Amino acid sequence: MRERAVSGTSEGPAPAADLDRPVVTESEIDTSPRTEPRAHPPYRSVFTAAPLAMAVVDREGMVVSANDSLGALLGTAPDELAGAVAADLVDLTSDARTWHAYREVLRGRESRLRCTRRLKHPDGHSLWVQVTVAPLPAEDRAVLLSVADISSRRELHDRLRHLQMHDPVTRLPNRTLFFERLSAALEAESYERSGTGRVGLCYLDLDGFKAINDTLGHRVGDRLLAAVAERLTRCADEAGQARPSNPLVARLGGDEFALFVEDSTGTEQLAELAESVLEAIQDPFDISGQRLSVSASIGVVERHAAGTTPTALMQAADTTLYWAKADGKARWTLFDPERNAHRMTRQALASTLRPAIDRGEFRLEYQPLVGMEDDRLHGVEALIRWNHPQFGVLTPNRFIGLAEEDGSIVPLGRWVLRTACRQARRWQLDHPDEPPIFVSVNVAVRQVWDSDLVADVAETLAETGLAPHLLQLELTESAVMGSAGRPLQALKALSDMGVRIAIDDFGTGYSNLAYLSRLPVSVLKLDGTFVRGFQYDDRDNTATRPNPADEVVVEAMIQLAHRLGLTVTAECVETSDQATRLRRIGCDTGQGWLYSRPVPPDRISELLGTPGVQAGVGNP
Repeated sequence: MRERAVSGTSEGPAPAADLDRPVVTESEIDTSPRTEPRAHPPYRSVFTAAPLAMAVVDREGMVVSANDSLGALLGTAPDELAGAVAADLVDLTSDARTWHAYREVLRGRESRLRCTRRLKHPDGHSLWVQVTVAPLPAEDRAVLLSVADISSRRELHDRLRHLQMHDPVTRLPNRTLFFERLSAALEAESYERSGTGRVGLCYLDLDGFKAINDTLGHRVGDRLLAAVAERLTRCADEAGQARPSNPLVARLGGDEFALFVEDSTGTEQLAELAESVLEAIQDPFDISGQRLSVSASIGVVERHAAGTTPTALMQAADTTLYWAKADGKARWTLFDPERNAHRMTRQALASTLRPAIDRGEFRLEYQPLVGMEDDRLHGVEALIRWNHPQFGVLTPNRFIGLAEEDGSIVPLGRWVLRTACRQARRWQLDHPDEPPIFVSVNVAVRQVWDSDLVADVAETLAETGLAPHLLQLELTESAVMGSAGRPLQALKALSDMGVRIAIDDFGTGYSNLAYLSRLPVSVLKLDGTFVRGFQYDDRDNTATRPNPADEVVVEAMIQLAHRLGLTVTAECVETSDQATRLRRIGCDTGQGWLYSRPVPPDRISELLGTPGVQAGVGNP
């Protein structure tokens, strides 16, 4: 006559798959105290004729009598209900909390119980009822159980909830329902009860959808989304074969969709699902007589459910989707914890970069620039280091790009300029009998565009007392070549001031030597890739001679630079063989580990006045 009862929540009934599992929420059990009117003799006639289904239940929980309405509701003659266990008739024992509250009412400790149950009529149809249990007058030593049929109200509520929880365009579950299901799947009692204890998520959006939507209109765009939803559902159905359940397909908004897998068996399962989705989406769509093509980028996450939250899972999926798009679109990418850690580190550095300048977390080290002919110290290049409180000492490649992106390169570059010039002036004052050395400072193009570099340099030189010719500014080849407008004007103004301009990493960019004659440049710094070809490779006591073409190319570059009145510095000089050959073809200055690694200012002071900078002298 009955099936196990299932209570609905205030938001609607449980999913169809859970009809055999009782669910009761706190809001459904009303145990608030109420004052019951004392019964009067005619109540039994009212009880019998009332349209509301009712039964009198004794304090032991047995039905004393039931009216015709209850018999009709349960499909049983009222007389046959007498002596039955009332809790079994409306399934008050299906969950512990309701059963406890019911017994408290029977004992007179609670004044009322109200809950919702789903019952099954003998003719096969199900109905939703609201069950109320309240005490009768004390002398009756009984309670009144009433059962109201709320099926039509619940059906209306179910329809409204379905509309609320589903996307009207694709008819898929929407973001609200998706997160409701996701949250339920990540609750401990859900994944600990059975299954693999793992979950997986394919988070995708369509490549090229915006162009279709903008050019062909929203109606075509909506039909395309509906067609995509059908293909995703088909992929989920195929993936769910021979498995307990299909992946949940949802539209999260715009052209974003998700396929959520409970009880995942591992990354291989998610990879197969992602591959099938890519193949399904790549087939052209026939929409309103037009043949449309789109692709999808998919972020794939698979992990243990334990310790995972909906927010963390979606953040990982969103990050991985971004990687898929950055890697070229029309592909799926698996979440990589190491790559994500790098991204998080990058974000942490970006958020603390500006405050770090004010906190004084940066310092400069200096690498010698040595004359090839005399092996004496002619200058130094200032190289910035970040003493990060969490990540330790960071070299420029870890944070300069971030500084250029968010504009903090301007105050940071200004600090480097002033610190380096102040230090160069200090060396000059401390060693008055030695020829003063110049200091070379790297400058980013954004410093030229976002600040008045000429004014900053002039102010710094005046403040520190350093002569302009003892300051060298380094810009990359790609930044200098083709310069026009403000950057070129700034370079010319600085050169007129007496500041030396150097092109850093020369040979890796445009390499337009003819253009050099029109630029106010005084120094070329050859990129280390050219210089590395000069070193001998000793293996098994046999020397492999370098490619002669390397020397021919570098020699030609040096000769042309000299004809244009430029000096040449070779970077990455690591062996004496390199230095010897560079000296022979006319290179002016060398920089590299042969002479010294970047060192603190006091080590540079030790090199000043020495007859020559020999290998290892400046190394810490």
